[in-house]
Amino acid sequence: METITTCPVCNNNKFKPHLDCKDYLVSNQMFSIVYCTQCSFRLTNPRPDATKIGTYYKAEQYVSHNDESSGLVNTAYRMVRKYTLKSKLDLINKLNKGKGCILDVGCGTGTFLETCQKDGWQITGMEPDVDARSIATKKLNISIFPDLDTIQKAKPFDVITLWHVLEHIADLNGVIPQLYKLLTKTGTLLIAVPNSDSYDANYFKQYWAAYDVPRHLHHFTPSTIEALMAKHQFKLVGKRPMIFDAFYIAMLSTKYRTGKTDYLESIRIGLASNASAKQTGNSSSLIYLFNKA
Repeated sequence: METITTCPVCNNNKFKPHLDCKDYLVSNQMFSIVYCTQCSFRLTNPRPDATKIGTYYKAEQYVSHNDESSGLVNTAYRMVRKYTLKSKLDLINKLNKGKGCILDVGCGTGTFLETCQKDGWQITGMEPDVDARSIATKKLNISIFPDLDTIQKAKPFDVITLWHVLEHIADLNGVIPQLYKLLTKTGTLLIAVPNSDSYDANYFKQYWAAYDVPRHLHHFTPSTIEALMAKHQFKLVGKRPMIFDAFYIAMLSTKYRTGKTDYLESIRIGLASNASAKQTGNSSSLIYLFNKA
């Protein structure tokens, strides 16, 4: 385990407890989430170090790395994914005004890149997990890079995407400058992360599945991610809600709380969260659009 002593956003060194959460997916261990007393950034602290964190991803249910995960919730996830993949493709086509070069960081098994490839995009993927990388390589018939350091490209990318990836990255202040260098001057960086200030996060508290400790090292809110990215010369140019996340997260959260998924409550909380977000902007998950400042 390693203990973080300095806030990645504002460099403050004082933290206070936020919540203690359980790892329901792999270890059943308890982990603490703290917040910075200066900027309110939330993070899992202490956390597994680089030599140990990989063991917390070894679960059949970890759907982002496994195209065959079973169960009703994961089946529903993949059904919704077909719709969201089209929505993501439509978004990048609109932002780029046509096809271009795209890098998907944390591409998992390559499902999103496959959608882009079929649409005529020049695709590049990065995925640290060896099993997921192997699946993506076979699916896409291209080499998938294990990290950003190994990406060799003469020209920068028009679009870079991180779909629920930034919360997993340990060295935020090391990775974000790399993304800046890999993006064209007029390119767009899309980052999707859970919002720990959302209605459903406040409702489920320590059972909120999107805390997903210890795999989620950081727990963003709209204000803290904007501050972090501004620190690295990125400006926020837009946000998009991920409306289905509220329902999926609620299904997992009810199961974590009682041991059994409550589908009616999940639908009710998902609807309530999305309704609240129309007033507050605090969707369960958000896609943030950044340009170079």
